[in-house]
Amino acid sequence: MSTNAQPLAADTWIVQTSGHLASDMNGEKVLLSIGSGNYYNLGRVGGRIWELAGQPVSIGKIEAVLLGEYDVEASACRSELLAFVELMRRESLVRVGGAAGEPIA
Repeated sequence: MSTNAQPLAADTWIVQTSGHLASDMNGEKVLLSIGSGNYYNLGRVGGRIWELAGQPVSIGKIEAVLLGEYDVEASACRSELLAFVELMRRESLVRVGGAAGEPIA
């Protein structure tokens, strides 16, 4: 990943990259990257984030959905969501774009 990667914010959009097999195992989402052969256990919440990123979606929208579905404080939700999206970006599981209307790279 480039060191000048765009910082993540509520108006940043993400979308899944292609080339992954996803499956539910005991209520948790697992992924296999066809290109790298890496296996990922996203867990329940990570799996929900993955589902939401099936279409371009803003981080703010994901945060709002998670706050509505889980008993979590807003600040904890935001910080953990940003860290998780950054991890998915580093692993090339999602593409990241700017504010609404800007292309997702």
